Amino acid sequence: MHMADALLSPAVGLSMGAVSAGAMALSVSKIKKDDLSDKKVPLMAVAGAFVFAAQMINFTIPATGSSGHIGGGMLLAALLGGYPSFLTLSVVLIIQALFFADGGLLALGCNIFNMGVIPCLLVYPLVFKPLMKRGPSYKNLTLASVLSVVIGLQLGALGVVLETTASGVTELPFSAFLMMMQPIHLAIGLVEGVITAAILSFVYSMRPDLIEAELIPSSKPRLSFKKALALLAIATILTGGVLSLYASEHPDGLEWSIERVAGTSELTSDEALHDKMGAIQEKTALMPDYDFAAENNSSIPGTSLAGLIGGGLTFLLAGITGYLLSRFKKRRVNASPLGEN
Repeated sequence: MHMADALLSPAVGLSMGAVSAGAMALSVSKIKKDDLSDKKVPLMAVAGAFVFAAQMINFTIPATGSSGHIGGGMLLAALLGGYPSFLTLSVVLIIQALFFADGGLLALGCNIFNMGVIPCLLVYPLVFKPLMKRGPSYKNLTLASVLSVVIGLQLGALGVVLETTASGVTELPFSAFLMMMQPIHLAIGLVEGVITAAILSFVYSMRPDLIEAELIPSSKPRLSFKKALALLAIATILTGGVLSLYASEHPDGLEWSIERVAGTSELTSDEALHDKMGAIQEKTALMPDYDFAAENNSSIPGTSLAGLIGGGLTFLLAGITGYLLSRFKKRRVNASPLGEN
């Protein structure tokens, strides 16, 4: 559900960029006040890399000619908490836009809001956490995962429609676009919800403490923390390097919806800012659309390499982000006369 620049006016794109930047600043501020545990910093790195790799795998939605991929916001929120998960997913989306031309640069603020703010900062505290307070069980974890992902994706899809309509630069009628976007993303949300529930249930069975401690009481883990991270790292490499080769070639839910309404998914724009953003993206994108340039005759599968490179970049940037925030908090605590805030 990565929006392209052609859907947005400069006013809407820049305004949503400011909103998302504000959400990132708020998250940094909140994390500085609440110390990141020693486990969350490496988990931000590994889980962020896994979500990057998992987003590359589009699954077919039967009988539609469309496909979808996980957003990963709720998965990260359940593992890291709202604010750390939002920053981690923001790293994923920034890397996708800059280095793989997945989503426009002008649209980056909208994509971070729709795929990050909504699930991590709104749905997670208002839906997932209250449902989990009913008690730790696989049933509640599954219900919370599926319902939260579906609600988050429905709100995200609505956000895309509202942002596009407010921009007024495309011939996509509000009602027609909405009637395409909501049902297809309901189907995508149900699949992602099941995937999220399966992953979290597996994590809960191995390391219950990796699910937010305030939600699930601790119990004896079956794997050490290092082994759990190693297992997630292996899953990331396999997902980005191997499974990504088998992704569906059908258009994703957003492209599918645009094509059904406009007759084509390749929308154009006369906005000068769009051209400038596109020129910047052409220079920064290492592997546009997660593949080699057309003139490259390499025998190495481009998608696999993109998955490994992108996962590696996410691992580094998300890990560095968590480490710096953790170090800042520790310095504040040590500088305090009482040793604490």
